[in-house]
Amino acid sequence: MTQNIYDNPRFYEGYSRLNRSVQGLDGAPEWPAIRALLPLVADKKVLDLGCGYGWFSRWAAEQGAASVLGLDVSTKMLAHAEASTQDSRIRYTLADLETLTVATASVDLAYSSLAFHYIKDLQSLLSAVHAALVPGGHLVFSIEHPIYMAPRQPGFIEDDQGRKSWPLDSYQHEGPRVTHWLSDGVVKQHRTLGTLLNMLIGTGFTVDHVNEWGPSDEDLKALPTLADERERPMMLIVAASR
Repeated sequence: MTQNIYDNPRFYEGYSRLNRSVQGLDGAPEWPAIRALLPLVADKKVLDLGCGYGWFSRWAAEQGAASVLGLDVSTKMLAHAEASTQDSRIRYTLADLETLTVATASVDLAYSSLAFHYIKDLQSLLSAVHAALVPGGHLVFSIEHPIYMAPRQPGFIEDDQGRKSWPLDSYQHEGPRVTHWLSDGVVKQHRTLGTLLNMLIGTGFTVDHVNEWGPSDEDLKALPTLADERERPMMLIVAASR
């Protein structure tokens, strides 16, 4: 079963105060880059994997989606999503993405924001998503960048010329990594970039676009704290199709 860290009171309290939790998609600096990769969703059936508060589910409905199914393992996140949604086209369901079951060829777009790095058996999940998509359907997701997931120590090292670097810890050694973000003992699954992309290709997806996301000048003006993200990628955004 996927670690349900979002139902941990301490973690949930911290998460609820993040910009992306308070402001929704507008508080996620990577959202414009993701939005640019999304197909038109009007009249489409959408699957939101790890839907959290339901921000994307509601956005898809606002864009005219025929239906949206939001799945999450956290009862706290789903309760918040339900309370924030008044659209009958959106349905939220408690589900573990490790054992995803979706009807074959029933989805036009599968979307996921920062959830896949929690999944131990990602191959099974990708296979289930591929089967759920109609021919020509799309998968768009963001995930913590493998480089970001393999630091030797928190933060960066700065040399005498002010240049920053993030030493890596066993980048080629794949598997669980325990981090201390918002609460102790958060388990994420580290895979190299090659493993992730080849897993998609081997499942039958066509990889359409890969974005090793970093903030723009405009992002930095709005959020100067993102400056470190220009030194090494924190996030990977991938668009693929069936």
